[in-house]
Amino acid sequence: MAGLHVRSVLVTGANRGLGLGFVQHFLKMPNPPQWIFAGCRDPKGQRELQNLASKHPNIIIIQLEVSDPTSIKAAAAKVGEHLGGSGLNLLINNAGMAKPCSLDNETPENMIQVYTTNTVGPLLMGQAFLPLLKKAAQETPGSGLSCSKAAIVNMSSYAGSIEDMYVWEFGQVVSYRCSKAALNMLSKCQSLAYKEHGILCITFHPGWVQTDMTGGPPLTVDDSVQGMLKMLSSISEKETGAFLDWEGKVLPW
Repeated sequence: MAGLHVRSVLVTGANRGLGLGFVQHFLKMPNPPQWIFAGCRDPKGQRELQNLASKHPNIIIIQLEVSDPTSIKAAAAKVGEHLGGSGLNLLINNAGMAKPCSLDNETPENMIQVYTTNTVGPLLMGQAFLPLLKKAAQETPGSGLSCSKAAIVNMSSYAGSIEDMYVWEFGQVVSYRCSKAALNMLSKCQSLAYKEHGILCITFHPGWVQTDMTGGPPLTVDDSVQGMLKMLSSISEKETGAFLDWEGKVLPW
């Protein structure tokens, strides 16, 4: 991760799984961020995150519900206060949810709830934190794009690939697939709209990772996060808008 130097990062869904993994790996960097904002719905109920924050003063736990526009605006204001006039280098939209349903059993309630968290949430996060991301881009010299300068990282899934229909036989999870396909389009839109502000936008499939949401396939959180951080240290304006896996492979839309 020698090529990734960020002063500030915000990770949503930071209380467990990939989100907690990102927080832990940022702490292990040779030059850790001065500010690691760990967003989660219930800060007081997250013992592991609280323990980390008690040992590392650069971790700031932020109450954040990505399906609630009011919560997002409040989180942006709080992050801005902590940064004290500086910008936010890296926004990692990791928070997500899934409702395992077949096509026959899918419901409007599931579709709306999952879409609100997985797609609308990253949209609103991008809007709310845009001023801080723009400020970070302005503070960083150079004309190119990079994750050390200012970037939005959206955690998507290969399950959102329309072309490949990844692991359809394992689970249809229709609402989840639709929400991630829409997130992929959102990421592409963000990459085009925010490029002029010096902000890179990238979409990741983190792999089929061992988390509370997915169960226990072979890829560990550590391996996935390490791979994604390695990619974040090297990608530039050539990759903005791309859909990549944790090893840097370009995935089909």
